[in-house]
Amino acid sequence: MTIAAIIPAFNEEKTIRDTIQALQSIKLIDEIWVIDDGSTDQTAEIAAAAGASVHKLAQNRGKGGALAMGVNLAKADILCFVDADLGSSAKEFALLIPPVLNKETDMAIAAFPPAKRRGGFGLVKGLARYGIVKLCGYRPHSPLSGQRVLRRCVWEKINCCSAQGFGVEVGLTVECLRNGYRLQEIAVEMTHRETGRDLKGVLHRGRQFLHLLRTLRELWFCQRVRMS
Repeated sequence: MTIAAIIPAFNEEKTIRDTIQALQSIKLIDEIWVIDDGSTDQTAEIAAAAGASVHKLAQNRGKGGALAMGVNLAKADILCFVDADLGSSAKEFALLIPPVLNKETDMAIAAFPPAKRRGGFGLVKGLARYGIVKLCGYRPHSPLSGQRVLRRCVWEKINCCSAQGFGVEVGLTVECLRNGYRLQEIAVEMTHRETGRDLKGVLHRGRQFLHLLRTLRELWFCQRVRMS
């Protein structure tokens, strides 16, 4: 089986090189794709110079749209979804790949250590966990973790409504379980940029909350249609 790493990136020139180099140290990974999601900085150029395959989107499509493009471009059987700001800690994907490669699970999710910086008030994470419990009875440790390794067939089974912006992670979890696939959360020592309680952080979490509400609404509607 072949393995591809897909990195959606928007203005990540400061971290993208380190993230790519960390993934290059994992011998199991065959392809590394960076989907530049309409960046206005040097993300695409730095990624290409670091040795990744780069596809530049003319306009920002959001995380879900960038991931979808990456899946279409990659040829691999197993997909690694990697946030661009992981830097050197992306090497921890070496812990997520084997359970999927060895067919112990269909999707592995990174469970991060506790945040070092006080961020939001837990509203987005709480909504994500509540929605997953209500929709499929599973209580996740890390409902918003974007660091995932999954078989291509899992992605192909998800409903298009699951890939909406920052709601894509919750959509993936719900559709994975709905379709009878196995899911495993794995503790890692990954680190990434943490948002604080300043205006920028509040606006970011506000967008997350709205995207998540939209995704949960669509997932609930899809469930009602299936049951009718």
